[in-house]
Amino acid sequence: MDHPPARRPRDRKATLAAVAAELFRARGYHGVGINDIAAAGGVTGPALYRHFADKQAILAYVVLSGIDDMESATAETLTDGSPEQISTLLTTLAGQAVERREVAALWRWEGKHLPREDQREIRRRSAAVLSAWTKALLIHRPELTPDDAELLCWAGLSVFGSVSVHHTTIAKKRFSQLLVDLAHRVLHAMIPAQSVKSTVIEPLTVGTPARREQLLAAATALFGERGFHAVSMEDIGAAAGITGPSVYRHFPSKASLMVAIGHRAADRLAVGADQAMRCADESEALRRLAASYVDTLRNTPELSVSFSGDPVMLPERDKADLRRVQKDYVARWTALLSTIRPELNERESKIIVHAALTIANDLTRTRRVNTRPNLEAELVALMTAVLGLA
Repeated sequence: MDHPPARRPRDRKATLAAVAAELFRARGYHGVGINDIAAAGGVTGPALYRHFADKQAILAYVVLSGIDDMESATAETLTDGSPEQISTLLTTLAGQAVERREVAALWRWEGKHLPREDQREIRRRSAAVLSAWTKALLIHRPELTPDDAELLCWAGLSVFGSVSVHHTTIAKKRFSQLLVDLAHRVLHAMIPAQSVKSTVIEPLTVGTPARREQLLAAATALFGERGFHAVSMEDIGAAAGITGPSVYRHFPSKASLMVAIGHRAADRLAVGADQAMRCADESEALRRLAASYVDTLRNTPELSVSFSGDPVMLPERDKADLRRVQKDYVARWTALLSTIRPELNERESKIIVHAALTIANDLTRTRRVNTRPNLEAELVALMTAVLGLA
């Protein structure tokens, strides 16, 4: 009996891009090859090249499709900035975030692997979307300055992007509504008055830092600036004033440097959390925990490097250990929030905690807002708003 020929999917290009996006998110851009994508998509390597010129072209397709979705939702929804239109836009964006979690991850962490012209295009188009959101929010909240409104819009975008930093899930309808509620809290948050920042007294030191410390500092700075994969051991040695081969006397590999950076960041977070939670009132303890996180994030470069979300090829035992440390830290937040707000289940609490942490992480790295003089107080205010403490 003759069988009818198998039909190709209507949009093979989009299907292959979706497969690639999941692989990029799971393994990182550098951990995925063209043959990996072809195999997962059920095609040969040459067949994949009929749709995409190279791996960069696939990444660009995925990221720009996410921008397309945001642009379409904004253009179709916002005309007069009414509260109803803003709510409709947030609902659409939340649905997109839940349905395509991998797009947010690639936009946030892998965009640096795109050609510069694609990076410029992404920045230009995303800035135009944020501008439209800012104008709509100013209509709704005329008491805000344009800069303050833009800050809140960036924070709202981070709420939707937070779905990419964890794998916790709940029913899609509830997940989307929870994200909408969190975004509303951000957009209605009060910007705190200018605070007086206390003078930080640097600890006294004798002599120069040990060579190991110099290498850790150099690696942290370079990884933060260029990304893990774009930095060589020779680069790290040069930044520390030694030859590349000499680095191996202190660290056997670049991955071992990353592991040391991760543990240092985790230790500093743990110290801050222990101090914050020496409080009998759970709500106040959670506020202090948010403040300790912002302080550590702003003043500890190791934290932004180790918790950047950029997948790094580490030995499985080290990767599992660092993952456990991060989960334990988030669990402290989740336990506090669940105690304060018993109407939330554990998964909902975890989603909210990740949204709060992502706002701080994102805005600290966003050039448009990270030079604001009162940013630390503003980040704490935004985090506590998301947590439901404001």
